[in-house]
Amino acid sequence: MSALIMGLLSGKPQMGVWLNLGSAVSAEIAALAGYDWLLIDLEHGSGDYRDLSPQLWATQAGEASAVVRVTALSAPDIKRVLDLGPHGVMIPNIETVEQAVAAVQAVRIPPLGSRGAATSTRASRYGDGYESYIREANDSVLLAVQIESVSGLANAAKIAAVEGIDVLFVGPLDLSISMGIQEPQRDERFREALVSVIQAANQSHKAAGILARNEAEVELYLSMGFRLVAAGSDRGMLASAMRKGAGTLKTLASRTVEA
Repeated sequence: MSALIMGLLSGKPQMGVWLNLGSAVSAEIAALAGYDWLLIDLEHGSGDYRDLSPQLWATQAGEASAVVRVTALSAPDIKRVLDLGPHGVMIPNIETVEQAVAAVQAVRIPPLGSRGAATSTRASRYGDGYESYIREANDSVLLAVQIESVSGLANAAKIAAVEGIDVLFVGPLDLSISMGIQEPQRDERFREALVSVIQAANQSHKAAGILARNEAEVELYLSMGFRLVAAGSDRGMLASAMRKGAGTLKTLASRTVEA
């Protein structure tokens, strides 16, 4: 069982970051920074499947668990990702019980699901650990499904009740857009939506997760009961630092010219 799943089962919040750059260097830096988990984003990230193996290798520099967000609910694509041996997968925009069941089928090995496995994959240690992987995969691979729409919100309790799902993970931007909310942090309807997702997860003894933009949101989400929390992304952090650095240099240059 991965450290991430053990941490969630213990009730301890698991803190992570989004990796959007598709860079093994960035993944290694994040792994060494001390996060509990890292989300390698294939949906909105700059990398693709060819960039995934180097990023997974790089995450082994630290203790963080690597979770991959796939592009969509596609069993063949999910199988290819899982063959590379991440600690978990996140599937975007799950809206119905039928989709939730399909997600479990795509991720879990029989008898819980229908995913096939091969002996020579990275997940199976290239043949050296195939038997143990088959025996342990259903308990050690995290499955997080995202609640990102009004339909998903309405079905959250039923989705959480599906055996084989570990986490309901809110995509706050997409959910607020789906709800027609312009300023989610100031809208009581959005807070009520988040509470309903947490309650749905708790009722089925699952965890609730969310992506935060800043420290204030992290504190709020933790106080509400979210346990799988990520804050920011490598791409966002780099962009912010670059803008700050450029602004500082221009300020210094203007002072020199004025002097």
